[in-house]
Amino acid sequence: MSLRPFGRALGRGLAAALLITGPALAQDNRPAQPAAAASTARELTLNDVLISSATHAPQILEAMARQRQADARALTAEGQFDLVFNAEADVQPLGYYDGSTASVTATRPFQNNGGNLYGGYRVSSGSFPGYEGKLITNQLGEFKVGAVFSLLRDRVIDERRGRRELALADIELASLDRDFVAIGVQRRAIEAYQLWVAAGLRVKIFRELYELAEARQESIEGQIRLGARPAILGIENRQNIVRRQALLVQAEQALQLQAYALSLFLRDGLGQPIVPTPDRLPPRLTDGVVPRLVDQGTAIAGRPDLQALLTRIEQAGIRARLAENELKPRLDLKVEASKDLGRGSPTREPAEGMFGLRFSVPLEQRAAKGRIAEVAAEQDALQVRLRFLEEQIGVEIANLRTQVAAAEKLAGLATAEAALARRMAEAERRRFALGASDFLLVNLREEALADATVREIDANYRHAAAQAELVAALADREQLRL
Repeated sequence: MSLRPFGRALGRGLAAALLITGPALAQDNRPAQPAAAASTARELTLNDVLISSATHAPQILEAMARQRQADARALTAEGQFDLVFNAEADVQPLGYYDGSTASVTATRPFQNNGGNLYGGYRVSSGSFPGYEGKLITNQLGEFKVGAVFSLLRDRVIDERRGRRELALADIELASLDRDFVAIGVQRRAIEAYQLWVAAGLRVKIFRELYELAEARQESIEGQIRLGARPAILGIENRQNIVRRQALLVQAEQALQLQAYALSLFLRDGLGQPIVPTPDRLPPRLTDGVVPRLVDQGTAIAGRPDLQALLTRIEQAGIRARLAENELKPRLDLKVEASKDLGRGSPTREPAEGMFGLRFSVPLEQRAAKGRIAEVAAEQDALQVRLRFLEEQIGVEIANLRTQVAAAEKLAGLATAEAALARRMAEAERRRFALGASDFLLVNLREEALADATVREIDANYRHAAAQAELVAALADREQLRL
């Protein structure tokens, strides 16, 4: 048997950590560091990474910027209900008539009707022709107030209110998109952290295996000098040392690569990446996040992608109401009151009141019918997509729960196998030290332990990774530090 499984495990991304307890391997699996560095460096935890990622990850900041854009568009839509002020003046310096007028008006649309409320003031001076008698006011001018009410079209919903509702729904979509992006970022942050820890623990294991072979070389050379061992045994052990040293170099390189990958999520207060050093490695790989027990319906309802689709269905409903509104005839009621003040014609002194109706209807209505058909087709498509997404999320969560349960059982079996292999390796090393075993058998036991431990590493990592995937699938924002 050889140490090639270690190389293959490195190629798979250094998927987990190794903990070997015994006389030949240390209890603390952190890479060996100088005493001063180990005493001053603070251990990097998964919580540190998740908080940093949630605060400074560029993808999350980009999603937050898009949410601010949606807020700005909603403010623009609210601007359609702003109070509008107008002022106008007309002067005729040449001609037979020298009349001049000045007026100011203010108009505000209703929040719950397609009409508007208006008021104004108008004053005139000079002479006017008879056909422009409506321009003449008393000396102090005329005050006017009125309102227009939509009775059929634009009564329940109109273009202004429709755009405002769509803009508010866009804010919700942007918020859900931010949650969806953040959940994905935090899941990748967990993976990057676990791979970094696993790479560091593998460096520790390969260093211990390398040091074990070097220590054995001293013993073998002493026995060769005494004639108790053949000289070829020393060459064979040196070959073993070189092979293990190569694996150690590869593991150290992989650790550095994983540190760079983790720096995409670990950032300082200014948002600059931090490359973690080996002295910040924790002693072992932990699960990090643990899925909570929630029922299937609650888990599906909490997904931001599902909520986003429901919001899009609501937007389609708003567009359908707007299209149906265009089918209705327009019937508007206008109510107005005015009063002239100051000296002038007695016919203008009494307060005046009036009301009127305006009616119009498109005869063919093809544009409105086309929009209604278009929106209806969109609603049907969204409903089909919603049913499929609910089924897809349900299957995804069920599969992940099955993977977590199976991975936990396999991890237990792999741990038991590694424990037995460890006992065999320790016993064989004691026999070799007493001269009751040979070099080949000791190496076989150590490599058997290595193979079993690699399987334990893979099983533990699959369990931790499945748990992280399930937490992300359940959109557990609290555990993801969102």
